[in-house]
Amino acid sequence: MTEDIKAIDIMNYPHYFLPEERMRMFSTYEWKIGFKSTFKPFGNPEIAAKKLGLNSFEELLKEADDCGYEKVFITALKQWSIVNSNWVVNVNIDMVQDFVKRGKGKIVGCVGYDPLRIEDSLREIDKAVKEYGFKYIYIHPQGFGLPPTDRRYYPAYVKALEYGVPIGFQSGHSAESMPSDPGRPMYIDEIAIQWPSVNFVLSHTGWPWVDEWMDMVWKHPNVYGDISAYPPRAMPDKEKIFAFIDSWKGQDKVMFGSNSLGMKACKEQFMALELKEDTKRKILRDNAVKLFKL
Repeated sequence: MTEDIKAIDIMNYPHYFLPEERMRMFSTYEWKIGFKSTFKPFGNPEIAAKKLGLNSFEELLKEADDCGYEKVFITALKQWSIVNSNWVVNVNIDMVQDFVKRGKGKIVGCVGYDPLRIEDSLREIDKAVKEYGFKYIYIHPQGFGLPPTDRRYYPAYVKALEYGVPIGFQSGHSAESMPSDPGRPMYIDEIAIQWPSVNFVLSHTGWPWVDEWMDMVWKHPNVYGDISAYPPRAMPDKEKIFAFIDSWKGQDKVMFGSNSLGMKACKEQFMALELKEDTKRKILRDNAVKLFKL
């Protein structure tokens, strides 16, 4: 029964369960603009910081237990401001490692990458993967204003190849006030061909370029996707996306994530979808187990 599936959330962050991290992020220029447009229904940053998320790491672990999550990925996210040349979000890998150690086997660590400080970032990846056992490199290209084809990302691809860990990009538009073009899924086309032994993940469905996202996931054996960033009930182009993941083209290549939008709500809404039982199991758990060698 799908009710018994122990889900794996491949997309979550410290700001989901730490109010001070939410307030720090929501107080930045890019997010303040977002609360005047994209995030307007959530009110102002102060209201949103109180309502959107949990209040402690212990609450995260309880929610994971109560809602049937086997693993939760916590990302040391790096989100840059090209307007103010400072960090929007810069989560320390030591903070994430502390959550891994306290997580009772439920937490998987992910390391970010900064293409503007390559040497420092490569040392950080080495420490995160070799010493801490992190299983994912995740990049936010919109914040840096650089698409995945930019040569400054290539050192991260070398590390992904060296360590055999997947590397992911936020794909699709930026809901914050950042340039969206670096998130176009089609940028991965050339990269996937050049790096056939590296597994790439395009997160967030690629919207509004959903057709590009589906094409890249379908076309390349080493390109995967996730459906995080939107609660399943409110996902843009959901009929097209759900038809794709319920077909042979997508059901072995797409994974599940809450993106800090509520693990309980996201899983319940996904379970309510009219999808094949096999599809639900693969998206919720099995594809992530295989790709991340869990």
